[in-house]
Amino acid sequence: MVDQDGHVSGAPGGPGTGRLPREVYVLVGSAFAIALGFGLVAPVLPAFARSFDVGITAASAVISVFAFSRLVFAPMSGTVVSRLGELPVFVGGLVVVAVTTAGLAFATAYWQLIAFRGIAGIGSTMFTISAVSLLVRLTPPHQRGRATSLWATGFLLGNIAGPLLGGTLAAIDIRAPFLIYAGLLVLVLAVGGRMLRRPPDEADGGEARPRTRFRDAVRTRAYRASLIGNFANGWAVFGVRIALVPLVVVEALGRDDVFGGIALSVFAVGNAATLLVAGRVADRSGRRPPLIAGLAVSGAATAVLGYTASPWLFLALSFVAGLGSGLVNPPLNAVVADVIGERARGGSVLAGFQMAADLGAIAGPLVAGALAEGLGYGPAFALTGALSLVAMVVWVRAPETLPGRVRPAG
Repeated sequence: MVDQDGHVSGAPGGPGTGRLPREVYVLVGSAFAIALGFGLVAPVLPAFARSFDVGITAASAVISVFAFSRLVFAPMSGTVVSRLGELPVFVGGLVVVAVTTAGLAFATAYWQLIAFRGIAGIGSTMFTISAVSLLVRLTPPHQRGRATSLWATGFLLGNIAGPLLGGTLAAIDIRAPFLIYAGLLVLVLAVGGRMLRRPPDEADGGEARPRTRFRDAVRTRAYRASLIGNFANGWAVFGVRIALVPLVVVEALGRDDVFGGIALSVFAVGNAATLLVAGRVADRSGRRPPLIAGLAVSGAATAVLGYTASPWLFLALSFVAGLGSGLVNPPLNAVVADVIGERARGGSVLAGFQMAADLGAIAGPLVAGALAEGLGYGPAFALTGALSLVAMVVWVRAPETLPGRVRPAG
């Protein structure tokens, strides 16, 4: 566990080598299947909502209600994980999303779409927080970077493949992607639920484990820095990039929507290229080096993205920003795991960490969109990049948390 100055207690970490626990690979496979299914339905949902004779704003609300539900119910999910344990909440969350997603395929009214998506958001935050908590609990401290990088890679690959398949399926039957996503979740329950296990201290009926509470974690410099970093990452990657890149491509660069999709894919390729590297570096050299480098690279590339007039330079900058973003995710998750501690429950700590990214993803498009409308895309992306650079400065002053390499910031 990390004290208020960011110092970690516990055994020194190893070099980050050796085979990861089997359950890590089960969780990574589950992440891929879940993200694949989410990617199947994401591009279909707005068109499906429009088929109920509603406007663009109402169709967009089907997307927003899911994110809003995740944000609102994250604290509750964190508390439930801390009290009941990871595995029951993971299974329960998957069941909720499977049932509500299948329900979408049989919806006959717009209000049903809103209701099902809102409930699905609750299930989504349940299995997300519990899966990350289980990943943290089952992975030794010196392998957390590798484990979280594999987890993020599984989600990334699923999100890349899902929309491609979803568009093909929607051309056949617009309701088909929902049934296939529900089927994938049932498969995860059948295979993953059986192969996963409770952490050893729970399975052996040991004493109740201590809890790392949010109010305790937020007193540590490392956790506060993680919240700032995740907020900036959510703002840039899950918010502004998705909302504004397609518009910049069409309105500023004069290209079609296909080029916008290519730009998003190029960013994803850059992200995938450094995720696994970041995990290994975080386990061997410390959490801070890849974090600082990633925030600096992604922030600088994003800050100038809105000022370029060359489509090919735009692609190059998108790729560089993706490289930087890939360096950020694994060490950020590893730091939060270090703060929680190897045997403690920290559902509320993980919930707060997730909420920071969700807040960024919600606020980013609104603020940057208003800035783009009033002053242009250049200032909008400059502000987005500046937030990552601010997070970088915070991490320069934050302490290291990797066991065996703990030291104050220079």
